[in-house]
Amino acid sequence: MTGRVRGVGRQALALPSVGWTALFFVAPLGLLLLYSFGTTNTLTYEVQFGWTTSNYTGVFHGLYIDAIRRSLLLSAGATAACLVIGFPVAYTIARAKGRWQIVLLLMVMVPFWTSFVVRTYGVFNLIGDSGPLAQLLKSLGLVRGGGIHLLFTPVGVGIGIVYSYLPLMILPLYVALERIDPALLDAASDLGAPPRRVLRRVILPLARPGIVAGCVLVGIPATGEYVIPQILGGGKTLMVGNVVANQFLDIGDYPFGAALAIVLTLIVMIVLVVLRSRTDRTEEPVPA
Repeated sequence: MTGRVRGVGRQALALPSVGWTALFFVAPLGLLLLYSFGTTNTLTYEVQFGWTTSNYTGVFHGLYIDAIRRSLLLSAGATAACLVIGFPVAYTIARAKGRWQIVLLLMVMVPFWTSFVVRTYGVFNLIGDSGPLAQLLKSLGLVRGGGIHLLFTPVGVGIGIVYSYLPLMILPLYVALERIDPALLDAASDLGAPPRRVLRRVILPLARPGIVAGCVLVGIPATGEYVIPQILGGGKTLMVGNVVANQFLDIGDYPFGAALAIVLTLIVMIVLVVLRSRTDRTEEPVPA
């Protein structure tokens, strides 16, 4: 009897979190799914629920499929760039000692203390045609004539995503790398493994959980990013987040905007399932 009471008590403790999730995540997603099968009256802009799939078929045509493709490519490219840049930074922090490690961690986290919009406008000024980056490249003789044009281009949007989400890659990588016993690296070197082989056969396999976590934390929000392409793209580099916002706020076509959001959610879920399955496969013990 006492065991049953304890079991009920443990389940009751989970009720607040379950209720919060159901109210603010499951219910809105259900409303999006419901709206995605409706239609909008072009005269009154009223939503009519006729259970049509025309919204989903329209997603994969013209501008909309281009926005989805652009979002996936920018997200994948920015995630890869964050991994390439963040891995050596995280490794340096993980191998730092004492106060230096705390100082380096603070330097990574300090940008999060500033508003996301303010940081994005900072990148806007940095990569502008007459900004500090252009002036530096001109002074080094790397750019001549008209200079560089990064604003309102996919490259500029990618730079903004990398800058904004780089800490989300560094922190999980740091946690994974910090747990690696330095004795393993010394043993690999003593056995004659060169640095590249130590990286490939020892460090990367042990850091795989941090790599997967960092890619998820960067890739998912970057795919549906709205603020960065709105500011740095100037309406010329549209991503799915911008198209969905336009459908809801400007055009008033709620069903089609909901269908776009559902398609994006499904794509992200498929990517997560694939990453999860590959992670579980690599973590399976090798039979003796």
